[in-house]
Amino acid sequence: MSLFQRAHAIVQAKANKALDAAEKPDEMLDLSYEQMLEQITQVRRGLVDIAASRKQIELQEQQFQHTVDHLQDQAKAALSQGKEDLAKEALSRKAAAQAQIDGMEPQHQQLTEQEEKLEHTLAALQKKVNDFRTQKEVLKAQYTAAKAMSSVDESAAGISTTFGDSGAEIQRAQDKIATMQARAGAMDELLQSGVLEDVGGDTDDIQKELDEAGSAAEVDKELAALKAEIGSGSPPPAELTAS
Repeated sequence: MSLFQRAHAIVQAKANKALDAAEKPDEMLDLSYEQMLEQITQVRRGLVDIAASRKQIELQEQQFQHTVDHLQDQAKAALSQGKEDLAKEALSRKAAAQAQIDGMEPQHQQLTEQEEKLEHTLAALQKKVNDFRTQKEVLKAQYTAAKAMSSVDESAAGISTTFGDSGAEIQRAQDKIATMQARAGAMDELLQSGVLEDVGGDTDDIQKELDEAGSAAEVDKELAALKAEIGSGSPPPAELTAS
C-alpha cells in the first residue's frame, strides 16, 4: 500500500468513525435498506438488458431460420424445374444463413445462462431484503422502546432530584415550626411564672395603683421607725418594726 493510499484509508476511517457517532440506529437501518433496494434495482436493470439482448438474438435467429426455410423451398422448386445451377445457388445462400444462426447460438446460450444466474441472484437478494426489512422493523421498535425507557429514566432521575430538594425544604420548614413552637411554649411558661411581665396588659390600672400604695405605706412605716429610734434612743415600738 502506497503512502497516499494509507493516508486515504486513515482519513476514510476517521470519517466513518465520526459518521458512526452521528448516526442514529433507526436512520442507519433505513439507509442500509435503501442501499439494498438500490442494489436490487441495479440487478433488475441488468436482467432486463440481458433479457433484451437474448430476445434480439432470438428474433435474428428466427429471421435467418425463415430465410433458410425459404431458400430450401426455392432450391427444391428450381431443381424440379431442371434448373440445377439456380438450386445450387439457393442452397449456397441457405448455408450462409445457417452459418449466421450457428454463429449466434453460443452468444444466445451465454446470454441465457447469464439471465438465469441474475434471476437466481435477484431471488436471493429479494429474500435477503425481505428478511432485513422484517429484522429492521424489529430493531427499530427495540430502539424506540430503549429510547423511550432512557427518556423515562432521565425524567425519573429529575423527579427524584426534585423530590429530594422538596424533602429538604419540608424538613427546614418543620424545623422552623418546631423552633417557633418551642419559643412560644417557653414564653408562656415565663409569663405564668412571673419572670416576664405580660406586655399585653393582663394587670389592670386599679391593681397597679394598689401595688404602688402598698409600696408607699411600707416606706412611710420604715421612716417613722427610724425617727422614733433616733429621737428616744430606744428601740421603736414593736408595732412599728413589725413587717
